[in-house]
Amino acid sequence: MTAQSWGLLALFLAVTLLLVKPLGLYMARVMEGEPIAGLGLGARLESRLYRLCGIDPAAQMGWKHYALALLVFNALGALLLYALQRLQGWLPLNPQHFGAPSADSAFNTALSFVTNTNWQSYTPETTMSYLTQMAGLAVQNFLSAATGIVVAVTLIRGLARHSARTIGNFWVDVTRATLYVLLPIATLIALALVSQGVIQNFSRYREVKLLQPVTYQQPQLNGAGQPLTTAAGVPVLQTLTARTQTLPMGPVASQEAIKELGTNGGGFFNANSAHPFENPNAWTNLLEMLAIVLIPAALTYTFGFMVADTRQGWAVLAAMVILFVGLYAVCNHSEQRGNPQLTALGVNQRPNSEQSGGNMEGKEVRFGIAGSTLFATASTVTSTGAVNSMHDSYLPLGGMVPLLDMMLGEVVFGGVGSGLYSMLIFAIIGVFIAGLMIGRTPEYLGKKIEAFEMKMSAIAILVMPFIVLTGTAIAVSVAAGRAGVANPGPHGFSEILYAFTSAGNNNGSAFAGISADTPFYNTALGVVVWLGRFWPIVAVLAVAGSLAAKKRIPVSAGTMPTHGPTFIALLIGTVLLVGALTFVPALALGPIVEHLMLWSH
Repeated sequence: MTAQSWGLLALFLAVTLLLVKPLGLYMARVMEGEPIAGLGLGARLESRLYRLCGIDPAAQMGWKHYALALLVFNALGALLLYALQRLQGWLPLNPQHFGAPSADSAFNTALSFVTNTNWQSYTPETTMSYLTQMAGLAVQNFLSAATGIVVAVTLIRGLARHSARTIGNFWVDVTRATLYVLLPIATLIALALVSQGVIQNFSRYREVKLLQPVTYQQPQLNGAGQPLTTAAGVPVLQTLTARTQTLPMGPVASQEAIKELGTNGGGFFNANSAHPFENPNAWTNLLEMLAIVLIPAALTYTFGFMVADTRQGWAVLAAMVILFVGLYAVCNHSEQRGNPQLTALGVNQRPNSEQSGGNMEGKEVRFGIAGSTLFATASTVTSTGAVNSMHDSYLPLGGMVPLLDMMLGEVVFGGVGSGLYSMLIFAIIGVFIAGLMIGRTPEYLGKKIEAFEMKMSAIAILVMPFIVLTGTAIAVSVAAGRAGVANPGPHGFSEILYAFTSAGNNNGSAFAGISADTPFYNTALGVVVWLGRFWPIVAVLAVAGSLAAKKRIPVSAGTMPTHGPTFIALLIGTVLLVGALTFVPALALGPIVEHLMLWSH
C-alpha cells in the first residue's frame, strides 16, 4: 500500500471514530424515548402521527407481536412500491414519459428496496420516473434503514432488560429512527452534496452535441435482450458512433444522501457513485464513504450505553475496525500491483507503485486506486452496495475482497442496524463456544445462553449461506441462469456467485458483467433478498425476546470478560471461522482459481 492509501484510510477512520460517541449517544436517547432539544417540531409531528394512526406510544410489544408488525409493515411497503412502478406511466413527475417496467423487474425492485438491498437490474435513468425515484425508492431507503435500526435496538433491549415480557413498540421505534436519526442527518448530507455539485432539480433531460464523434463497441443483443455469443462463447460486438449525449437530470442529492446513510446503495444513475452528478470529487467521495459507516459504527456505542457498559460497545467496534483494515489492505494491495500479464509486456514496469497505474480498469481517474478500493471495501462490509468503480474489473483477489466482505455476513460495520445485530449474534455464538471449551454455562452480559438462543442464532447465521449457495447452484445448473453470463469460466462463475451473495446479504452491488434483467434472475434474486432479510430478523427478535425475559446473573470469578483483547480475538475468530469457511469451496471455483490462472502465465 502507498502512503496515499494509508493516509486516506487514516483520515477515514479518524473522522469515523470521532463521530462514534456523540452520534451513538444521540441515537440511544432517541430510541429510549427521551425528548430531543431543538427538534420540537418533530415531537409534535410524532404525537399527531400516533393519534392519526391510532397508536398508543406507551404500549409495549412482545417479540412475536413486534415481528408481525415489522413483517406486515414491510410487506405493505413492497406492494405499494410494486404498484407505483407498474402505474408510473399514468402518474405525474415523469418528464421523460417512461412506461412501466416489466412485472418481474418491478417485483425484484420492490423486494430489493424494501429489504435494504437496492439491487438494480434496470438502468435507473432510463426506467424510473422522478415520482417513482422519490416517493418509492427514496422512501424505502428511509424505511428499510429504520427497520434495521429498530431490530438492533430490540436485541440491545433484550440484553439490557431482565424479567421483561416486552422489547418495545415497533411503530414508535420506526417513527423515531426515521424522524430523529435518518431524516435530519440525510438532510445535512444532501445540502453538503449540493454545495459540491450534485444535482437536485426536476428538469427534463438535456441533449447536448459532442465536440467530436465517439466510436465505441458494445455487445449485440438478441430479441430477449441477452448478449449474442459465438460458438466459442465470445460476445458478438457491434460498432456504434455517438454524436450527441443525453444528460439525465433529477432530484439526485436527496436520494444520494439517504442511499449512503441508510446503507442502501441504489443509485439514481446506472453508474452509481462513479457518476459525476452523484459523486463529483474527492471530497464528496470521502463524505459518501463516511455516511456509509457512520450509523453502523455509532450503533456500537449506542449498544454499550444502553447496556450500561460502554466497554462492550468499544470491544465490538474494535473487532470491526481490525477486520476492516485487513480486508482493505488486501483489496488495495491487489489492485496496486496491477495485472502481471501487462507487466510482462512492459506496460506496468513498477507494479507495486501507485504511480505505475496499477489496475485502473473500471476505476475513475479522479478517485484513483486508493479512493476506489476504500469505497469498495466500505460499501461491501456494510449492506450498502454503492459503487464508485466496477468490481467486475478488479483483479481476482481484489474482486474477491468485496465478495468475502459480504460472505462474512456484512458484520464489519455492516448495514444500518443489521451489522450490529449480526455481530451480536456472532458474539453469542462466540461465548457459547468459549463456554464449551471451559466447561461452563455460557453467558453474555449477565444472560445465560441456552438452547433456544443458540437455535435462533444458528438460524440467523446459516440462512444466508444456505440461500446463497443453493441459488448459485441452481443458476449454474439451468440454461436460464447461464444465459446471462458473458464471461465463461471462473470469472463467469464468480459473477453468478457474487449476484446471489449480494442478494442474500442485502448488499445490492454486482459483478455487472452478468445480464441479470431476466425473468429468471429477477425472480430468483427477489426471493433471495426477501428470505435473506426477514428470516434472520425474525430469529434475532426471538433471541431478543428470550433474553429480555431472563434474570441477570451476577458477575463471578468464572464470568468471561467480554470487553478485552481476548474477547475481541474470539469474536474475530468466530466471524472468520463460522462466516468465511462456509464459502471456501465456492471461492476456490471462482476468484481463487482465476488468480492462479492469471499468475501462472
